Amino acid sequence: QVQLVESGGGLVQPGGSLRLSCAASGTFFRLNAMGWHRQAPGKERELVARILSDGSPNYGDSVKGRFTISRDNAKNTVDLRMNSLKPEDTAVYYCSADLMHTRYWGQGTQVTVSS
Repeated sequence: QVQLVESGGGLVQPGGSLRLSCAASGTFFRLNAMGWHRQAPGKERELVARILSDGSPNYGDSVKGRFTISRDNAKNTVDLRMNSLKPEDTAVYYCSADLMHTRYWGQGTQVTVSS
């Protein structure tokens, strides 16, 4: 089992920045991919960014060049640095972690981009 706890959401003006953090705990040696997804009202959950245990990242098209994902394998944490935020980035952001053939999810943290 893997437990994920997110932090760092909030309200930010367009063009601003936020950093989300996620800490994983439980009984495991090494998590596979860790990542962030988001879900806006009335929309499906979509990939924001994910990062493999070797540090290889990939990003959703809508955030490329603005968001940066990083992880610390020793601490079992994954961070998402979000720059140049837009109103359309408003959503609940969920941390995810893959272990064996199971994907675990955090509870989500709200990010609102509004003036």
